[in-house]
Amino acid sequence: MKAFGYARDPLCLLACAGYVVNRWVVPPAWKGVFLRGYFDDCLLIPAALPLVLWLQFRLGLRLGPARPTWAEIVMHLAVWSVAAEVIMPHFSPHAIADPWDVVAYAAGAVVAGLVWTRA
Repeated sequence: MKAFGYARDPLCLLACAGYVVNRWVVPPAWKGVFLRGYFDDCLLIPAALPLVLWLQFRLGLRLGPARPTWAEIVMHLAVWSVAAEVIMPHFSPHAIADPWDVVAYAAGAVVAGLVWTRA
């Protein structure tokens, strides 16, 4: 099996590009509820997980450059969901707990998991 590219992974690059386009290219007037509130949340796992796994690999916390496993995806999904939707609203006046954000994180995680774990 080919080594995982981390930040060079095509899905990671696509997710990062999607975030940039949605954030700085698409005019706010064109954005509906999904693009304004949940699209970027769907990109969390595909964009951020490869970078976190690369850091774990460099620190010796991950054995090799293998594609992310379902266990890694689910564990990071759970940690980030709790951090962003449970803990952060207590520390930041700008953070709002929204369970639909977790649904968006999970949707992105499922798509990413299907891509990364395909045979």
